[in-house]
Amino acid sequence: MMNCCGLLTVQKEPVPLKSIEVELEVRDHVATVVSTLNYQNKEDKPIEAVFVFPLPGDAAVCHFSAKMGQKEIVAEVKEKQEAREEYDDALSSGQQAFLLEESDQSPDIFSMSVGCLPPGESASIRLEYVTELAVQADEGLRFCLPAVLNPRYTPQGSEAPAVQVNSVPASLVPYSLSFSARVSSPRPISKVESSCSLDPLQFLNTDQTQATVKLGAGHKFDRDVEVLIYYKDAHQPTAVVEAGQASAKPGTLMGDPVVMVSLFPEFPQSVMSSVASCGEFVFLMDRSGSMDFNINSSRQQETRIGSARDTLLLLLKSLPMGCYFNIYSFGSRYEHIFPHSVEYSEKTMEEALKVVEKMKADLGGTEILEALQDIYKQPCIPKQPRQLFIFTDGEVDNTKQVLDLVKKNSGSHRCFSFGIGEGASSALINGLAREGGGHAQFITGSDRMQPKVMQSLRFALQPAVKDVSVTWDLPKGTSVMVVPPPITTIFQGQRTLLYGRLTGQSAEAAQGGVTVKYSLSGSPSQTQLLFDLKPKEDTGLTIHRLAARTLIQSLEMEDIDNLEKDDYEAKKKKVVELSVQSGVSSAFTAFVAVNRDSGEATHGPLVRRDIPVPMAMGMMSSMVLGCAAMDMDCVQEMLRSVGLDEIEVIPPKQPPRDPFLQLVSLQKASGCWLLDSALAAALGKTCEEVENSKPALINNEVWATVLALIWLHGFKSDAKEEWELLSMKAVLWLRAQKASYLSESVEAGKVLLGCSFQKDVLEL
Repeated sequence: MMNCCGLLTVQKEPVPLKSIEVELEVRDHVATVVSTLNYQNKEDKPIEAVFVFPLPGDAAVCHFSAKMGQKEIVAEVKEKQEAREEYDDALSSGQQAFLLEESDQSPDIFSMSVGCLPPGESASIRLEYVTELAVQADEGLRFCLPAVLNPRYTPQGSEAPAVQVNSVPASLVPYSLSFSARVSSPRPISKVESSCSLDPLQFLNTDQTQATVKLGAGHKFDRDVEVLIYYKDAHQPTAVVEAGQASAKPGTLMGDPVVMVSLFPEFPQSVMSSVASCGEFVFLMDRSGSMDFNINSSRQQETRIGSARDTLLLLLKSLPMGCYFNIYSFGSRYEHIFPHSVEYSEKTMEEALKVVEKMKADLGGTEILEALQDIYKQPCIPKQPRQLFIFTDGEVDNTKQVLDLVKKNSGSHRCFSFGIGEGASSALINGLAREGGGHAQFITGSDRMQPKVMQSLRFALQPAVKDVSVTWDLPKGTSVMVVPPPITTIFQGQRTLLYGRLTGQSAEAAQGGVTVKYSLSGSPSQTQLLFDLKPKEDTGLTIHRLAARTLIQSLEMEDIDNLEKDDYEAKKKKVVELSVQSGVSSAFTAFVAVNRDSGEATHGPLVRRDIPVPMAMGMMSSMVLGCAAMDMDCVQEMLRSVGLDEIEVIPPKQPPRDPFLQLVSLQKASGCWLLDSALAAALGKTCEEVENSKPALINNEVWATVLALIWLHGFKSDAKEEWELLSMKAVLWLRAQKASYLSESVEAGKVLLGCSFQKDVLEL
C-alpha cells in the first residue's frame, strides 16, 4: 500500500487536497502538532485520495479523525493488516473510510488514504502528533515540519517495495499551507528564528515566557518549515510529572503517572580543556547523485558534495596527532582511501586530502549498508576508541536494516550523523546517532555544515562516559519503572532524557529525586535533580505518549528479524498491545476510521487520486543541470514531466576559494604553517610584506603560525567554532617550540594584518 506518492501534473488530474493548516504548540522542549487537511471532491465520480508524506522520525502520532459536515469520526489504532482489511471492506461496501499508516521501511513516511469520497463531498482530516525538540549546536531547540519528501533509494536486490516520489515544483503544488505556533516555557523566550519568512514574534505576557508566531505570507513549498526556539538559561534541568489516564487500568504505562526528567550534565573544566590525542576517526561520505543538488535555494552555487569536501578538509586539519583515521564514500558501491585506518601524520593527511579534493557525487545510488558492514569488519585498534561520522542526504529505503546494523555494533564505536539538505530522513539521521550512542545534526536552510560538524568532533574528542547508572530517591510507598532504553551516552551540555512510570501512593506535597552517576576519565561524576511529585496541570497525555513512543521504538529495534517465529510473534504482539493502549502509531499498527452512518452507499468504481508533494527548488535546478550535462532531450523530457515547457539552463559559475579555507588548507598535520607565497596570498599580503615584518630572532614556521592565528582571531572570530580545534593544535605546537619573543611577534603580526585584540586571546 506504500508504493507511490506524488502526481505528474502534466496529466492534469484534479487534486482533492485543497489546504493544510498546521498548529504547533511548544511547551519547553516538547511539541504538539495538529495538522488539518481539507479535502473536496469536485469530480462527478467517487474518489480515493492517497497522500504519502513525511513526518519527524521520532514523532508519536496519537490522533487521527475525519469530519464530514457536523459528523466527526475518530480513528482507532489496530493491528496493521486488520486495519487495512477493515478499510478495504468499507470501500467495497460503498462506505467512506480513512486509513493512516507508517511505512514498513521507514518510520518517518506515512500514507493517508481518504476512501470513497462522493462527488461534491468535503472532508476535514485531523492528524496530531507529539515530539521532543532536539537541542542544536547554538542551544536552539529545533522543530521541523517536513514539506519535502525526497525519492528514497531502494538498494539492488531488495525485496521491499520502493516508496517512489514523483514530485512537482513549488509553483505547481495545488494546495495551500498555513502555519502558526504558540510557545511557552518556564524561562523567557529570547527569540524564534526560521528558514522561512515569519511574521514578528508576539509576546503574550510581560515576562516573555509565552509567545505566538505565524508563517509569513507567500511561503513557497521548496523547503521544510524549520523553526529554532531560543530560551534564556536553556540548560536548566527540569522534571514534569503527568497524571495517568483516568480510563486506563492502573499498573499500566497509560494508567500510572509518568515522569519525564531532562538533565544537562556539565563536565569538569579540567576535562573539557584537554583534547584527546587518541581515537580512530572513520568518515563515511555520501557520494550518490543527489549529493550534487544545492544545499538550499539561497546558495545556488554551493552543492551538498562541495560543502562536504570543505568539511572534510576542516576535519582532517583538526584531528589530533597520534590518532588513526580513514575515509569511506558510498553510492551504488563504496570506496575507501586506505585499506584500513592509518596513523594520522603529514604524509597520510596529504594523501587523503588529494583524494578528497577530487570527490564528486558520481557513485550512483544510496547503498550505505555495505559500506557500514565493511567498516564494522575492520578490527578495532587497541586504546583508539572508534568514532564514526556519517554524512548523507538520507534518501535510503532500508532505514530499519541500517539502524539494526549500527545497533548491533554500538558497543565498539560512537556514531555521529549529519542530514544534509531538505528532505533528509529524520528517522535515519536521528536513528544512527541514537543506536550508535552519538549525536545527530541537520544542515538545512542557511546553515553552514562546518560549525555543526566541528561541534560533533568536539563531542567525539570528549572522553567516553562509562558505567552509567540511575538511582531514584522517592518517598516510602512510591517506586519507579524506567522506560527503556537505558542511558548509555552522555555529552557535555547536551540534554539527557529519562522517562519513568511511577507506582504506589505518595503525598501530593512530596518530593522525589533522581541521580545519574557515571565514570569520566576514570573519575566518578554525577548529576542530580529534585522535583515535585504532584502532577502538572493541563499536560494532557503528552508525556505518556512520548514515553510510549520511546518504548515502542526500543521494542521495534530489538533484533526481531533474527528471532524465531514464535518469539517474533510475541514481540509483535507486545508492540501492538502497547500501541493500541497508548493510541500511538507503530510499525505494526495503523489508524482506521469508517463512516458507518453515511446513508446510502456509494456505487461505482473509485478513481484513485495521488496527492503531489513539493520538490525542493535546489533539487530541481540540479536535476536540470545534471541532465544538461548529458543530453538536451533529457532536459526537455524532465521539464515536461513537471509541467514546465522551457527553461534556460545556465551552468553555475565556480566561486573563488574562500580565504579561510585557503588558510586552513595550508596548515600542517602538526599544527604549524610554513612561511611561503601561498600563506602570504591567503593573508592578503605580498611575500615581501610578510618577510620584512618578521622579528629578527623568530624562525619562519613560528612567524607563519603566529600570523595564521592572528588572522583567524582578527577576521574570523564569528566562526571560531569552525577553527577552534585546529587553533588549539597550533598553540600546542608553538608552546612545544619554546620560542622566545612571542609577544613581540604577536604585536608585529597585529600591525601587519591590521588587527586589534588582547594578546592573551591567543593563549600563548
